Amino acid sequence: MKMKAPVVPEEKPAHGTEPEVGAEVDAQQPPTSPKSSFPIVGIGASAGGLKAFEEFFSGMPSNADPGMAFVLVQHLAPDHASMLCELIQRYTRMQVFQVEDGMPVRINCVYIIPPGRDMALFNGSLHLIEPAAERGHRLPVDYFFRSLARDQQDRAIGIVLSGTASDGAAGAREIKGAGGMLMVQSPGGAEFDGMPRSALATGLVDFELEPKEMPARLMAYVARSFGLLAHAETIIAPNIESAMRRICLTIRTATGHDFSLYKAATLRRRIERRMTIHQIKGLENYDKFLQRTPAECEALFRELLIGVTSFFRDAEVFKALEAEVIPRLLDGHPKVIRVWSAGCSTGEEAYSLAILLAERVEAMRAGNTVQIFATDIDSRAIAVARAGVYPASIAADLTPERLARFFTPEPDGSAYRVRRALRDMVVFSEQDLIKDPPFSKLNLISCRNLLIYLGPELQKKVVLLFHYALRPGGMLCLGTSETVGEFGELFVPLDRKAKVYRCKDDSLRPLPLMTAPSPSPAVGAGGSQPLFPTVAPSNQFLREATERGLLQHVVALGALVNSHGDILYVQGRSGMYLELKTGTAGPSNILKMAREGLRIDLATALHKAAKIGEVVRCAGLRVRTNGHFTRANLTVIPQTDASAPEGPPLLLVILEEAPKEPEAGDRPLPAPAAVGVLESELRAREEYIQSVREELETANEELQSSNEEMQSVNEELQSTNEELETAKEEMQSTNEELSTINSELQAKVADLSQVNNDMSNLISGTGIGTVFVDAQLRILRFTPAMVGIINLRPGDTGRPIGEIVTNLSGYTSLMTDMQAVLDSLIAKEQEVHTTDGLCFLLRIQPYRTLENVIQGLVLTFVDITEMQRVKEALREANEIARLGVVVRDAHDAITVQDLDGRTLAWNPGAVRLYGWTEAEALLLNARDRIPPDLREAALDTLVRISHAERLEPYVTKRITKDGSVRDVSIVSTALRDQDGKMYAIATTERVASGEVENKAAKREDQAR
Repeated sequence: MKMKAPVVPEEKPAHGTEPEVGAEVDAQQPPTSPKSSFPIVGIGASAGGLKAFEEFFSGMPSNADPGMAFVLVQHLAPDHASMLCELIQRYTRMQVFQVEDGMPVRINCVYIIPPGRDMALFNGSLHLIEPAAERGHRLPVDYFFRSLARDQQDRAIGIVLSGTASDGAAGAREIKGAGGMLMVQSPGGAEFDGMPRSALATGLVDFELEPKEMPARLMAYVARSFGLLAHAETIIAPNIESAMRRICLTIRTATGHDFSLYKAATLRRRIERRMTIHQIKGLENYDKFLQRTPAECEALFRELLIGVTSFFRDAEVFKALEAEVIPRLLDGHPKVIRVWSAGCSTGEEAYSLAILLAERVEAMRAGNTVQIFATDIDSRAIAVARAGVYPASIAADLTPERLARFFTPEPDGSAYRVRRALRDMVVFSEQDLIKDPPFSKLNLISCRNLLIYLGPELQKKVVLLFHYALRPGGMLCLGTSETVGEFGELFVPLDRKAKVYRCKDDSLRPLPLMTAPSPSPAVGAGGSQPLFPTVAPSNQFLREATERGLLQHVVALGALVNSHGDILYVQGRSGMYLELKTGTAGPSNILKMAREGLRIDLATALHKAAKIGEVVRCAGLRVRTNGHFTRANLTVIPQTDASAPEGPPLLLVILEEAPKEPEAGDRPLPAPAAVGVLESELRAREEYIQSVREELETANEELQSSNEEMQSVNEELQSTNEELETAKEEMQSTNEELSTINSELQAKVADLSQVNNDMSNLISGTGIGTVFVDAQLRILRFTPAMVGIINLRPGDTGRPIGEIVTNLSGYTSLMTDMQAVLDSLIAKEQEVHTTDGLCFLLRIQPYRTLENVIQGLVLTFVDITEMQRVKEALREANEIARLGVVVRDAHDAITVQDLDGRTLAWNPGAVRLYGWTEAEALLLNARDRIPPDLREAALDTLVRISHAERLEPYVTKRITKDGSVRDVSIVSTALRDQDGKMYAIATTERVASGEVENKAAKREDQAR
């Protein structure tokens, strides 16, 4: 069947998700060729895949060609020849080939990967590649799916069948990002459901079917999408605009996200794909299907948010970031570097930025704190990013050094986990750029492959939002696909190819309101409303409310604030009353900016006006301005305009210079007036204290609410951990089942004589003394190791064990203990010794048959002599360790020196006392620390201590590292070996106290 290929533009996802399109190729790869005229289906499988392959091709029609090509990728043993071609040929009329390097793909043919190779599709031909990963860590399905998506774009079709682990999931994202289609085998019918479940977990799968049901659905999809029906059924209809608006409204109602401002072509293509999948004709019918099928609404939402990304995607952009942007960020050594990764998808780009920043900070030894805020509209993608676990295929995108430093392989080798140090640098959150507030005071914003899918007006708003969020001089990276458009006056280009810009300083820096209109389903075909209305004019309430108040009150400064004092709009010159504090962050707050003399009255007035809803005036405030005081009148007016948006009350703060009056010192107030003034000030202070108290109570309530939210998050994390534990237990259960089956098969093959030989060798080769006795305590059999414990010989079989002489020392109750175990059936353990000094653990336990019948006893003697020696050595080592801790933690200086004066030990107390580190001190001789005139006396001390174990404390002088001489009190102790010979001297030294110094002075006077 001849098929005509439609021209489908390259697609990327909706806002808030970073895509990777099929046509986009890494910088290292040459551009792809035009797409083939027929779809290419990649089928990936692992364990249990043969049965799934057979079912799939058995479901193919026997009297018609499918009109596509199939490429099978399975995990094959590299050292065994594959028989898959012969097996598959039995179930299909198509030709089946084992791939050779460079083999072109033809329609209605099946191609199978050979053992020990990875395979990629390039320019319509299959190429074999030597695997770079170790055996057991290869992901051939992901590798082929990725090349299939890049080479065929929307003509790529991926099918994931039975298999373990997660191979195929990452490649499935690539295919969906290129506009292709995905099918997955139902996990319930798969022999191994690891691969199908991993693919389903991406949320991108179009069909979940049994293998035998896939061919019919696949051929219907291909016929409608790429065959003669591809253009016969378009979405053109008389009421197309109205239908599209209703679809957008349905999505917004179900998900809370509005797609009406996105490019119409992108939205139409995505809707057309869903219509093709469900074989629905006409937008009106699809709109009705969407309204009555919540699952389809969620599927369409995910279709618009396909997020395909990878670590260090688009290498040229990251080279520009590493070479130009990040060094500029660290110039001047800012304490905190704030970065926003908008549309982070599953987090790879955010972690890539974190890696670059971590490497640069470490190289400069700057000690900067890095905060990366990564946001996305897709809650599923954010959940993946927060977990920080990625498939093993990321090794292809990272250097071995970065992979080893920033990632930890999972125990089964199927994935890598982001290390804690890197994970702590990134904060992930769900955010919609259209309606959610942005971050602020940022040093860098990275937002790539996103703006080109927004309408022109929405693009402008987002660019202005980024300009507002950046610090002056901050960096904006848009990647190779986007620009700042008409706002070039706000940014300075740094790299025109990578689209990296520096934010200009703009004191106004307005925050654009991202409110989008709601699509109205009531507008019919004859209405003049466009398909996607542009962004409505910004809400002018804040400005209008401020200006109306200023017109009614002629003032020098007016500010519109909320009840917390956050400034929403300012009119007039504010420098006389407000000043920006150094190092402030976050939204501007009028209370934090208020000058001396204004803050307390302003806080009281704001609180009072918000509480009672009336105008509050404070006259004659003394505000410090540039070294002197200025009289000012303060007025706070609650805004009760009906057009005000819902939310906290808004307050208009008016500050104006008061008429000049004589200072208090120039015109003394009469006593009653002075008392009135003091009472007024006292009331003001009481009101301020009351307002502070109420604010504190409010803050406590908010903290309690935050604590409850944190507890909720903790419970969710615990639930996630329990799910992971469950998955681990399921894997362990599968391994145990496989081990059991393997053991049963080995038991069926084993011969009885072989079992007897094995048992004989086991008994003789264990090295553990074992004796089997019957119920009458007669010897049945024993191991050779028993000869040295009990004087047994081969002819002793059948004799009562009580008649045999033992070599046990001090243990005479053997027969009594054996009889007690036989009577009570309770095992007994006893530590025994032999006459030659060996120690054994004797265990006496009943001998039970498979039918649980007691037929005697089993005595085992386990040699624990070495264990006892190790235990004793461990006890001595613990004593030495405790002594070492005492020496290390002692405040006094403790040193050890040999008889030649070489320093052997030097504790931290000695470092504090003398200044030399341990390494430096070990190179010193004790004479180097003794003043020259006292060295002869030190030799006398050495002679005295050789005749005694310890000398009483004596005061002397010692030289420190800086050359000064300190008076120290020293206690010297001789260290002797086992023969009593002195081999070293230990000293305990501390700074001499006044009392000791006085005694020493008296002794010196007497000596003179």
